[in-house]
Amino acid sequence: MSIYLDYTADTPPDERVLAVYSNSAAKHFANPNSSHSLGRDAKDVIDRSLKTISKLLNVNTDELILTSGASESNNLAVKGIAWANRRRGRHIVSTFLEHSSVSGALTYLQEQGWEIDLANILPNGKIDLEYLKSLLRDDTVLCAVSAVDSELGSVQPIREIARIVKEHQNCKLHVDITQAVGKIPIDLTGVNTASLAPHKFYGLKGSGLLIKTKGTVIEPLIHGGASTTIYRSGTPDSPSAEALACALELAVNEFDERYKRVKALNLILREHFSKNERISINSPEGAVPHILNVSVNGIKGEQMHRLLDKHGVCISVKSACSVPNTPSRPVMAITHDRKRALSSFRISLSHLSTEAEIEEFIKALDDIIKNN
Repeated sequence: MSIYLDYTADTPPDERVLAVYSNSAAKHFANPNSSHSLGRDAKDVIDRSLKTISKLLNVNTDELILTSGASESNNLAVKGIAWANRRRGRHIVSTFLEHSSVSGALTYLQEQGWEIDLANILPNGKIDLEYLKSLLRDDTVLCAVSAVDSELGSVQPIREIARIVKEHQNCKLHVDITQAVGKIPIDLTGVNTASLAPHKFYGLKGSGLLIKTKGTVIEPLIHGGASTTIYRSGTPDSPSAEALACALELAVNEFDERYKRVKALNLILREHFSKNERISINSPEGAVPHILNVSVNGIKGEQMHRLLDKHGVCISVKSACSVPNTPSRPVMAITHDRKRALSSFRISLSHLSTEAEIEEFIKALDDIIKNN
């Protein structure tokens, strides 16, 4: 049986979420835009789901845009803000830590004439705020950052970043909270847009959310057809919305219990790794315990991935959406060591992980290091 330590890439759907989706899909299959009774019932499901989500995230229901996932949400926010504000400026600030759905959108905009600057990352994994301040200009229209980095687990000071961005009236702040939900308390004060996907916190793939404050204008990516919002056309998916609300509610309500268990497992690994001189821990002390990035001297991350897979252990070298056989950008950003970045790999834990699994993983890793 495989030992799954790749929960940052994907999580198994909670049985309670599956039950909600299955029940809703059977009962509320009608188009929520239809005016007949079944359509109205489906629309009520979405309205109730958005109300639940808004309370959990402390935002207004009319600030919620249902999407197909975090990648769409990130693209909608980044491209949407850029295009809507193109007459105010064509300068964007981001970081080396962003998910490919953000960095890829920025590359696209760069090819369209936008200027992109990336803020430096300190050795503790946090954005260099003084450097960030120096990058912001009158023509900066967007600052895009992740609340929790998917490779290192480093946590960014979003409220401080929001205060800095607020000093530039043309600049909007987009925050990718995909890896933050269920790992840290969510505070969106001063944030213009935020993205998430429930499959990262025991929900379902194929759905996502973009939170957009009332005063923030964005250009849609998808045009045509009625929906719950003018910013994202398409038939609303009632069962997915209800399942998303359920997954988010569980993540919030069971946060303390889940966090405590993951923290204990993380400490076991950190203590063991600290005793092996060939292992370097890349995740900073203040990182979320769910993500632990390490490098083994003399073994490339891709090779480690294959060797652990032979032992039945599932880990990631980098984010699942990253380009293979390239150095980890986040590890490079904090260590400036290419060999270490090429040797890095990510262990991601869950409240579902067991001490027995951790022990088996440690045995497998020790055996690989001993023989390579």
